[in-house]
Amino acid sequence: MSPAPHITASPRIPDNPPIRPARFVHGSIMRHVITMAGTGAIGLMAVFAVDLLNFFYISKLHNPALTGAIAFATSISYVQISVAIGLTIGLGACIGRLIGARQHDEARRMASAFLAVMVALALVLGLTTAIFAPNFLRMLRADGNALDQATLFLRITAPAFPLACLGMGLSALLRSVGDARRSMRMTLTGAAVSACLDPILIFGFHLGLEGAAISTILSRAAITASGFLNLRGHDMLEWPDIKAIRPAVQKIGGIALPAIATNLATPTGALFVTHAMAAFGLNAVSGQATIDRIVPVAFALVFALTGSVGPIMAQNLGAQHYDRVKETLMAALKLTALCVMLTWLALALGQNIILDIFTVNGVGVDIVKWFCQWLVSSYMFIGLLFVANTAFNNLGHPFYSTGFNWGRATLGTIPFVWIGAHYFGPIGILFGQSLGAVIFGTAAILTAFRVIHKLGPTH
Repeated sequence: MSPAPHITASPRIPDNPPIRPARFVHGSIMRHVITMAGTGAIGLMAVFAVDLLNFFYISKLHNPALTGAIAFATSISYVQISVAIGLTIGLGACIGRLIGARQHDEARRMASAFLAVMVALALVLGLTTAIFAPNFLRMLRADGNALDQATLFLRITAPAFPLACLGMGLSALLRSVGDARRSMRMTLTGAAVSACLDPILIFGFHLGLEGAAISTILSRAAITASGFLNLRGHDMLEWPDIKAIRPAVQKIGGIALPAIATNLATPTGALFVTHAMAAFGLNAVSGQATIDRIVPVAFALVFALTGSVGPIMAQNLGAQHYDRVKETLMAALKLTALCVMLTWLALALGQNIILDIFTVNGVGVDIVKWFCQWLVSSYMFIGLLFVANTAFNNLGHPFYSTGFNWGRATLGTIPFVWIGAHYFGPIGILFGQSLGAVIFGTAAILTAFRVIHKLGPTH
């Protein structure tokens, strides 16, 4: 293709070319990983920090039923979010490979068709959750006012799940083309909306948990709107072609379905933990809920690696740069180790501040202290599992992710948690969780190295 004459070239083309080159197949891998994971972590940290702030606001109402309700409702909501994450993993992995192979038109066609499928699935799941919310919550031992409040929260937020799913899909497309900055901008937009509305709705209008639910919906809407705006310069969206839906589902679904199964394992294990904690009262549930809000903020970088490293691996796999795929895995592991060490130090030093801020009481105090002092170290192995899952999903072995995640959620959680709860109470539950993470995180990362070693010759 001959270049256009200089005198007729548009000055806007260099800033927003219709077809961008695969940016991850050249340059420093560590720089790409730090840029993608760092911007992703900022966005995730903002979102989870707002969630943490939301929990702080509710805790200041000094009603254990409300803090317990958040814990119960969040356990159910995590199931929804895990489905969305699985869908976006499939979307990002497939589109990343097509971009790496310079098949931009096919990438746009597949992405647009699959986004329509994602929205339809999210609507069905959201409505089902809203209808059967009380039944699901009773399975977690929720009762009384905590049950009523958790049901209210889910029946407001669950039908808006398509907004969350679509927003995550648009963010995955931005990461697939290497635009980490705009992907971060999306999540920051939603976080800003939620941070502004939460105190107004919860305290100003005295809506309590209902106000938090309304704020959640508006935040999701803001993220989705921002996603469409930020994708305009990438030429990655078109009106969905009905004929493209079936091949898109077959191609992307081959990665997304096992990824969904993989991601459902984590909330399933969390549901069992919440059920076990509920036997020791609302203070135990509130202590666990405090940990569940701190962890995503503290380990935002580790969580961001899952979505951020995938496109780097996918593009280099598409370009057959196998040495860079292995280098990406090593870079992710180094960042994970550094993040866990710094977080462990920060939580160990700041545990009393955490207890004061969130007004944790009773056995919840012991739960938070044990976690901050010792059990936070287990997230090194959870990080290993996350990084391994990213490798499996993007290198053609998604069922390995499914196997290791479900192994951790079942064999690595249920027997250890049951024994821990029986002999050592709530603290034993935390130790049981940690032991399972050590076993399956180690096995997963060793398998990931074996998979990469078999990809092909290095150059």
